Amino acid sequence: MKYRQSLFWDTKPENIDKEKHKRYIIARVLEFGRDDEVRDVVKQYSKKDISEVVSNSKVLTPITKNLWMHLLKK
Repeated sequence: MKYRQSLFWDTKPENIDKEKHKRYIIARVLEFGRDDEVRDVVKQYSKKDISEVVSNSKVLTPITKNLWMHLLKK
């Protein structure tokens, strides 16, 4: 997926490595991504990877964490 600059405002999207920076990508997309970006992250990363980010992230808001904890239980 090509990342939009407004989603990754603090870096150049072309410098993001999808494996090396997966926790960063997952957290940013779950918090600020559009529907198509969230769908891409769910396809690209395992449920385990996403669950670990949701459980351990210090940057996700409580509302986002709660939503994803419920969605991942399904």
